[in-house]
Amino acid sequence: MSKERILTRDVTATQIPAGNPITLAAGTKVHLTQTLGGSYTVIIDFGLARIDGRDADALGEAVAEAAVPPAPVAGGVPDSEAIWDQLKKVYDPEIPVNIVDLGLVYSMEVDQPPDGSGYHVTVTMTLTAPGCGMGPAIAEDARSKVVLVPGVSSADVRLVWEPPWNQSMISEEGKMRLGLV
Repeated sequence: MSKERILTRDVTATQIPAGNPITLAAGTKVHLTQTLGGSYTVIIDFGLARIDGRDADALGEAVAEAAVPPAPVAGGVPDSEAIWDQLKKVYDPEIPVNIVDLGLVYSMEVDQPPDGSGYHVTVTMTLTAPGCGMGPAIAEDARSKVVLVPGVSSADVRLVWEPPWNQSMISEEGKMRLGLV
């Protein structure tokens, strides 16, 4: 799906796999390789980079609406299904399968702080490789999507390395998408 594009303005991107922020100047030629979860993976002269969806206009794309449609909540409790749906919008920029179907999300818990100030969501997840520099960017992408769910006032995404991830953790849908079945 590689599409050549010329950036119409300067963009702060994330270098893949190092996870370092880089500035791509207006006029830079990029090849769009993946558009998933509201972000864009592009090939640049020195490797790969991830451009956030809020900068889609610089690629000539429409900026996607980030809001989550209101979900019915009982007593203000966030809808767990809506939280999982948001996590399914998060992608490793090198793999065309969301983090849930990749088996990277180990748990998701919703708690109400003692002061009753909304609900806090804690997500525990891993990465396909411990040395991946994109970990903080992927975790922040997950956090920012979870806090959009009605009733969620805060979220924390924790990266863990136990148990270590392996391909058997990928869902059947993920395996089909990757051509593993």
